[in-house]
Amino acid sequence: MTMITSGRLAVVLLLLTAGVCRSAGQTLTTLWQFNGTNGNYPNGLVQGADGSFYGTTASGGTNNDGTVFKFTSGGTLTMLWQFNGTNGLNPDACLFQGNDGNFYGTTEVGGTNDYGTVFKITPQGRLTTLWQFNGTNGEYPVAGLVQGSDGYFYGTTAWGGTNGVGTVFSITSQGTLTTLWQFNGGNGEYPDGGLVQGGDGNFYSTTSHGGTNDSGTVFKITPQRNLTTLWQFGPYPSANSLYPWAGLVQGNDGSFYGTTEFGGDTNLDSYGYGTVFRITPQGTLTTLWQFNLNNGEYPLAGLVQGSDGNFYGTTINGGSNNVGTVFNITPQGTLTTLYQFGGIPTDGNYPVAGLVQGSDGNFYGTTSGGGTNGAGTFFQLSLPLNPPANQISSAQVDSSGTNLVFSIPSVACETYQLQFSASMNPTNWVNVPAVSITNSIGALLTLTNFGGATGSQRFYRFAITP
Repeated sequence: MTMITSGRLAVVLLLLTAGVCRSAGQTLTTLWQFNGTNGNYPNGLVQGADGSFYGTTASGGTNNDGTVFKFTSGGTLTMLWQFNGTNGLNPDACLFQGNDGNFYGTTEVGGTNDYGTVFKITPQGRLTTLWQFNGTNGEYPVAGLVQGSDGYFYGTTAWGGTNGVGTVFSITSQGTLTTLWQFNGGNGEYPDGGLVQGGDGNFYSTTSHGGTNDSGTVFKITPQRNLTTLWQFGPYPSANSLYPWAGLVQGNDGSFYGTTEFGGDTNLDSYGYGTVFRITPQGTLTTLWQFNLNNGEYPLAGLVQGSDGNFYGTTINGGSNNVGTVFNITPQGTLTTLYQFGGIPTDGNYPVAGLVQGSDGNFYGTTSGGGTNGAGTFFQLSLPLNPPANQISSAQVDSSGTNLVFSIPSVACETYQLQFSASMNPTNWVNVPAVSITNSIGALLTLTNFGGATGSQRFYRFAITP
């Protein structure tokens, strides 16, 4: 039960569950096979406000320097931009859609100084170079950007800065860059992962190396440029985790979840096959899973939390064919292998990038190689989801002060009806007119109760029916 108040208004939300329609199991569908001309080695994806998916390829296109593409729900891929070195080269990260509707990203190298760039591109394909790194203020931004609550964009460079081992920066949508931190090895080096802003307003991420054991770190940095090392991985040899290449995701429980490429070898005879871990904002780390080759090897990408509360990710190797897997893992550490890739010329291999959950409830991702042309694929993974009972993502009064806005994770095939009662011990619930979702798609649902914030005290619930 969740209660929110606004003035004299009190709202109690209850989420009732009913039967769930389930499919027989997961299904992977290859939606696109890259061929070099339209891109090689695709990176991660983002779903735009228009429902299309946007992404980058690290190479390919006319100049073989990488591309930006859009994939529509109708199955059409359009190249929005082809890099030429001068305006950037080798974009290695996914895009981020800003609150202005444009997409923001980085190229690892290229630009005037050949140390990488930050760019903005419209959904129609007009690109603007916002910044060209020069070494002193950073080199080689291999991670993407995130927009902070202050409207600025935040990111990392894997190299450069005063000590040559990486920086944290902010940049405005007009292209004014500020270096927030310069790593020195002792507090981490080579931040290959992107940042995530936590619920406390601070930014969290990892460095792939550095720290006391030179095996990577987890750090927190405040908007005021104060950095705290929360965890130091290693040392090797040990069963500890080693070398986190990806950033973190904050779960519904407030903790952060991530992966390490190596570590977890309990026999201490190799670097291990990688791990999944959880870390609290205070720095308490728990290893949730240690891969063993059969269920995956080398998880380079970060995780995404699905609408069912579980985390989803990829490994670049391992599985039956040793060319990568898709997995999910519960917050408690129970892992399930969802798919094992086949390679060439089948469904792709080496999924370097992570997944994104689409508005239809399915998961989408890319493989960096394989497929008919050996240049990578774009795929959809459909699977039954069952969000935990009594989970409400958010409930708030909107900026107008008139409407109540509810967000809840949905189960595919269900009908969600918002109901209210004037009594805290109701004998009768009344449907709120026009505030329902029929045949829900299994993703996050947002429903608005127009005028509800200005009415008399009411108690609300969602009735879920098959």
